[in-house]
Amino acid sequence: MNDSANRTILVTGGAGYVGSHACKALASHGFRPVVLDNLAYGHEELVRWGPLERGDIADRGRLDDIIERYRPDAVMHFAAYAYVGESVTDPGKYYRNNTAGTLTLLEAMRDHGIDKFIFSSTCATYGVPEKVPIPETNPQRPINPYGTSKLMVEMMLRDFDAAHGLRSIALRYFNAAGADPEGETGELHEPETHLIPLALDAVAGNGRPLTLFGEDYDTPDGTCIRDYIHVSDLAEAHVAALQALLGGAESAAYNLGTGDGFSVRQVLDAVERVTGRPVPHSVGPRRAGDPAALVADSSGANRALGWQPRMSDLDSIVASAWAWHQKVHA
Repeated sequence: MNDSANRTILVTGGAGYVGSHACKALASHGFRPVVLDNLAYGHEELVRWGPLERGDIADRGRLDDIIERYRPDAVMHFAAYAYVGESVTDPGKYYRNNTAGTLTLLEAMRDHGIDKFIFSSTCATYGVPEKVPIPETNPQRPINPYGTSKLMVEMMLRDFDAAHGLRSIALRYFNAAGADPEGETGELHEPETHLIPLALDAVAGNGRPLTLFGEDYDTPDGTCIRDYIHVSDLAEAHVAALQALLGGAESAAYNLGTGDGFSVRQVLDAVERVTGRPVPHSVGPRRAGDPAALVADSSGANRALGWQPRMSDLDSIVASAWAWHQKVHA
């Protein structure tokens, strides 16, 4: 389906990690991404496929101005804080931005007649899962304010659909990883909390030795198991969700993952295979709230969106992240 011609998409948080990859995917499908980002965590140099408007989703006047000038057909929403630990110590920051800021954005969309919304949600809305792989029907019982702030948005989306006909697709993804295979964008978090870039920092001598948080979980090697999904595959899923909404699809929520789980030690093995170097590391205590295993059942997105991950085998993820790491630290 080619519904992209001359369509403008407002991408909040488009100067960030997943958002910038989504902008590249949108442009490759013929859409025009317009980025709204306050650059608190985003990077201006990652905005390469459309204009950048600096501003905040909580600023209603700024939203009105941007929407009136660009007349977007839909909104892709990535503008959120995403540090789980920080959300525990400063929950107000997360509810103010992730929840209240999104409410301001939804009200602006309602008032300007924009009725299609793709939401960057998270598996953190599930909390400790009842079943692994996790289906979308798993109860949503988040165990930290970050997950709760995202679940509140999903609840608002259901209500805005019922009241205003604002259709949305929420994409609950698991562990975003890797970098653009062409090296045009990648991970630039400060501070960095993701396992693969931290392991690469340790390998390259750019960071402290890696700490493994717990090795006594009920898993084959005692370390946590996670579902790693290549960020470019995530970006393609967002475009598929947009095309579904443009084609008249109803509101829905889908998991995005590979269905394969890898332990922390398996990830370190992959880093050592790809780089040819050992990963300096030590073992520390468990972190509070870390489930033993989080693996996605993504069959819903496979069926409804025709989406399949294509770059998400672990060594390919690590290789793309390593190429980006070497470019950034050249």
